[in-house]
Amino acid sequence: MTSMPSAYTAPVIIIGGGLHGSSTALHLARAGIPALILEKNYIGRHASGVNAGGVRTLSRHLAEVPLSLASREIWLRIKDWVDDDCGFDQNGQMRVAENETDVATLRARQQTMLDHGFTHEEWIESDEICSMIPAITPSIQGGLIVRGDGSADPYRTTRAFRFKAQSLGARVMEGITVQTITHETSQWRVETDQGVFTAPVLVNCGGAWADKIATQMGEPVPLEPVGPMMLVTTRMPHFLDPVVLGTGRALSFKQRANGTVLIGGGRLAWVDRDRDWSELDFRQLGEGARTVCDLFPHMKDAVVSRGWAGIEASMPDGIPVIGPSSTESDLYHAFGFSAHGFQLGPIVGKITADLITQGKTDLPISPFSISRFQ
Repeated sequence: MTSMPSAYTAPVIIIGGGLHGSSTALHLARAGIPALILEKNYIGRHASGVNAGGVRTLSRHLAEVPLSLASREIWLRIKDWVDDDCGFDQNGQMRVAENETDVATLRARQQTMLDHGFTHEEWIESDEICSMIPAITPSIQGGLIVRGDGSADPYRTTRAFRFKAQSLGARVMEGITVQTITHETSQWRVETDQGVFTAPVLVNCGGAWADKIATQMGEPVPLEPVGPMMLVTTRMPHFLDPVVLGTGRALSFKQRANGTVLIGGGRLAWVDRDRDWSELDFRQLGEGARTVCDLFPHMKDAVVSRGWAGIEASMPDGIPVIGPSSTESDLYHAFGFSAHGFQLGPIVGKITADLITQGKTDLPISPFSISRFQ
């Protein structure tokens, strides 16, 4: 009987199997390159599987807008890409103004977008909002809307990308922890708790743990692990189609097809990434509940079914790291999406795959270089 080899090889190793890792594997597989994903938990355990599922081009950081618009084109054909519609609906997203300060903020935002040639964010008057959402407080003063935005099921989406990539030749190993990484003679040597893996190309999609990989490569980054909290209610009669976001107060609010209401907005749990642990902060959740009831008075009678928080990577400037390493050849990064990376997943996978296969991308990614922290 022969013993199991201690080293495994692949053309590309992707560390982290969340949406961005699985998307990268899919785009590589479509180019004929069967990547190997190494995932320390199960795929979708943290950020990719437990977020609000916003498919949002609205209110993006200016640097992200071209990527977000390109990603939306993939979302519009998502079933063609992954054989699953991912629960995607295109009911729009709007950011509402509760007072004059919010109005000024959103009007300034719209003007900034117009100044840069972007017209997808549209001002919407209060009477139209109240017509679209009769349950909202009549004191609302307007907002910005992107009618082509929407939402999807994050866990279902991540699984769909993973399974489609596997159907085209990608491999996935879950429950395997990367320990040390070295670059030797044009090969990456990835030591794990289950053996040694080698590949000529390495992709760091490690999420809240990605800085540990970057640090080993001499590229330390000020990544902060955070745990955005989510609440979901029991089923309620239908009252809401678009996703509603706050302006002066943190809120992400949507009603799902089954009638439950999903409430988020970036309020943070306590987290310990080394123990894979998170704990809800009920004081913060209480503040979020007050915002909800102010905007939707009937929600005071809603019953919360459960709450949760996954661990995500937040960067100090609020935008991710995307692109090649600044210190090593054949190393690429895609992490730090700061609690708004879900919509970008399809295009970030394509960007990373294009960098590997063609040495370039057609999209502007210089603002996301890891060297900005050095």
